[in-house]
Amino acid sequence: MAINYAAPVKDLMFLFDDVMDMQENFQRLALADAATPDILSAIFSEAGKFCENELAPLYQKGDQGCVWDDGVVTTPEGFKEAYRAFIDAGWTSLSGDPANGGQGLPSSVMISINEMLATANWAWAMYPGLSEGAIATLEAHGTEQQKKHYLSQLISGEWSGTMCLTESHCGTDLGQMRTRAEPSDDGSYRINGTKIFISAGEHDLTSNIVHIVLAKLPDAPSGTKGISLFIIPKYLPAEDGSAGERNGVRCGSIEDKMGIHGNGTCVLNFDDAHGFLIGKPHDGMNAMFTYMNVARIGTAAQGVAAAELSYQGAVAYAKDRLAMRSLSGIKNPQGPADPIIVHPDVRRMLLTQRAVAEGGRAMIVYASRFADMYRSGKTDTARAEAEARLGFCTPILKGFLTELGCDCASLGMQVLGGHGYIREWGMEQILRDSRIATLYEGTTGIQALDLIGRKVLMDRFFQLKLFAGEMLDFSAQFLPWKRHPLTRKMWRQAWQVAKLAVKWRYLGLRVGFRAKRNPDNAGASSVDFLMFSGYAYMAFMWAKMSLVAHQQLHDGEGDKEFLQAKLHTADFFFTRMLPAADAHANKLLAPVTSLMAMPESSF
Repeated sequence: MAINYAAPVKDLMFLFDDVMDMQENFQRLALADAATPDILSAIFSEAGKFCENELAPLYQKGDQGCVWDDGVVTTPEGFKEAYRAFIDAGWTSLSGDPANGGQGLPSSVMISINEMLATANWAWAMYPGLSEGAIATLEAHGTEQQKKHYLSQLISGEWSGTMCLTESHCGTDLGQMRTRAEPSDDGSYRINGTKIFISAGEHDLTSNIVHIVLAKLPDAPSGTKGISLFIIPKYLPAEDGSAGERNGVRCGSIEDKMGIHGNGTCVLNFDDAHGFLIGKPHDGMNAMFTYMNVARIGTAAQGVAAAELSYQGAVAYAKDRLAMRSLSGIKNPQGPADPIIVHPDVRRMLLTQRAVAEGGRAMIVYASRFADMYRSGKTDTARAEAEARLGFCTPILKGFLTELGCDCASLGMQVLGGHGYIREWGMEQILRDSRIATLYEGTTGIQALDLIGRKVLMDRFFQLKLFAGEMLDFSAQFLPWKRHPLTRKMWRQAWQVAKLAVKWRYLGLRVGFRAKRNPDNAGASSVDFLMFSGYAYMAFMWAKMSLVAHQQLHDGEGDKEFLQAKLHTADFFFTRMLPAADAHANKLLAPVTSLMAMPESSF
């Protein structure tokens, strides 16, 4: 019984046109006039139809999984046809460079479409999604010859891309990797090694797969400073640009995993494979972070996708399922019981899912402004500033939204009760699929260490101050003497946002001071600091949405039911979800001894 997915086109247009004023941001880009409101509306509407009609019906079918046979991977029934329809319609080229066959639209447009794709069919969406990171890496770090050989084929979708980092003995600790690259006389490299957990590493959707691979040169320094980055295509490009001679990369197996069965997650063996260096020797991590930042935003969107799809399945069930009578009086006198949506606890679960989906979507659109500027800003300074701002947002988005998305998938099952546990309804698949999002592209703990270590302490709090300053500026407009016409409606939320901004900076400073005395304090506090950061970020987004909703209702504009629902959901977030931020604040200030005092032998 498939979930009848409805794409959130109206919500995206509300964010792009009214809340974030993306048109103003677009004017600072090199292709300023490529995404007018009318164009955006048409693009989101058509993308929504594709997701609803082509991808969503394949979601449960795809759970049957891929098939591996002697290195060849066959995707589930319907996946190949959907992919061909996708690239024929030009979706993969939407944000690509026009010089290489792209349409030149801002990255934010494709980021939002990727959320819809992931919601409709998570495993399928990973195939084109992984190509975007390969494209971004080559655009930023590839040679002109590499761009010529690969970019047009990747942007068209005729070829796809992957990211190959992990090895069986080292996950995030890439300094331990054993994959080796030996220089050849022709300027290429011979790559030998094995990578695991490679999403979309082998499949039948495209004529070639371009692997972006980390490996070490013979003279590499130890640790991550000795890692280089290489292009390793499944088929070497022919003179005419087509896929030519087979390269030395083979799929040894596909992983037997908990979810995303429709995606070919592979073990890849590189046996004297021809590789081509991207960027400078031993500078692979710098280039790889271009790919990682793209991938982590996509993974954050998967957290939103889990909340959105689970909400849509749960709310449809809650309106139809009859059980017990309302505590405040009969609501369905013609029936034997009331629909469960009248019960407060069911509403708690549904509103939590809705608040995470809509609040998380706003968080991603807000950050996608920086992705636009980083990729298409008119000056080097603007691009560098945007990269720093995006870098600060990325670990919060990835860690916070995937954790909450997984929680929301569990709540969706809970709303359905026993039916939620049965495969027929599709709810348990969302939970199985969503669990990986907290793990790949760096676990929540890794995101938290990146945030507190590199993005806060090593940054000397600059980006944290900048973000918190925006929150304070927003709240200040509702001070009584500013005479804002909506002060009475907004002051409670504005006051909470202001307190969060001040507390966020305070907590960052406290962690920094404590880490100087004992470095373990940073690690002990990191996840709770990330979660507090996520709640502060989301609160800011909900306050911004509330302001626009109040303003449009005051002016008699917009869809009244849609805007009232925004205000109800915002009120729920501030009163019943945001208190969790204080719990995280209290936990991150707890003494480190409660974690580290017990001897290892006692575990």
